[in-house]
Amino acid sequence: MKIIPMLLKEMAEEAVTTRKMLSIIPEDKLDWQPHPKSMTLRQLSSHIGELPGWVTMVLNTNELDFGTSGYTEHNCQSAAAAAEFFEQSYASAKERLENATEDELLPEWTLRNGEVIYVTCTRAEMIRTTFCQLVHHRAQLGVFLRLLDVPIPGSYGPSADELQDFAAEPTH
Repeated sequence: MKIIPMLLKEMAEEAVTTRKMLSIIPEDKLDWQPHPKSMTLRQLSSHIGELPGWVTMVLNTNELDFGTSGYTEHNCQSAAAAAEFFEQSYASAKERLENATEDELLPEWTLRNGEVIYVTCTRAEMIRTTFCQLVHHRAQLGVFLRLLDVPIPGSYGPSADELQDFAAEPTH
């Protein structure tokens, strides 16, 4: 069984839901955060926008060392910019993954901060972890939006807001 087609399929499916979520972010709430330890809506949407780009990074490197890489958080100036950033990151990741070989997925990849190693796994596993991070942060975005009373679209089926809409529709 080939891994790359499965990864491409999953990435495309998650992109559909991510686009829906990014499209409903209220522009006037970008600096809002639900708790002082939480990201702002701007930081969260920017991070979601960058996550597909990690696929490209993982395939092109052997590690990310926060202590030496000069990694900086992205700070999109608008919800539309975060959505565009996501599209650019996604297109780059999709192209790189389509041109990858199965053998490129096998070497180990490490996430670290200097001497502190967070995880070492195969590139394929780190790509899957990146997808999991996207889903995790998208769920955070859903909570943020819910707290702002923004109706939430469904992810893997209808949301409570969509079910409420369905229940309100008259039956004939």
